[in-house]
Amino acid sequence: MRIDGIQHYLWRAVDQDGEVVDVFLQDQRDAVAARRFFKRLLAQAKPRKIVTDKLRSYSVALRELIPETVHDTIQYANKRAELSHQPTRVRERGMRRFKSVRQAQCFLSTHASVYNLFNLQRHLLSAKNYRVLRRDAFSTWEEVVA
Repeated sequence: MRIDGIQHYLWRAVDQDGEVVDVFLQDQRDAVAARRFFKRLLAQAKPRKIVTDKLRSYSVALRELIPETVHDTIQYANKRAELSHQPTRVRERGMRRFKSVRQAQCFLSTHASVYNLFNLQRHLLSAKNYRVLRRDAFSTWEEVVA
């Protein structure tokens, strides 16, 4: 995404359930940027398997930081992470682009939290459980907004 005429890259970690774990915006897409993102990610969770695209800087950073994890780069394996970009792009279009990196990082972190709250994987739940979870999500939302 372009912010103030400069290309920035959205680094996103998504767990096996499709929930966004971390979102990080950087102006580089090299080994240093990958190392910075993975250090930030490791502060929250220690993954057993990491799925990425075939960018070589991922493997360099992973070898240094967490060599015991499995690194998967099969063609369609990162589809879940790629699909998680779509709601962000829709919101960005509605906002008429981001004006600064700070605004974008703040929005993306908040948007990921709200998205995780309301993204309930409907196809995996019964109707009764889905209604209970939706009620809980909206009551949580009411508490946060109030």
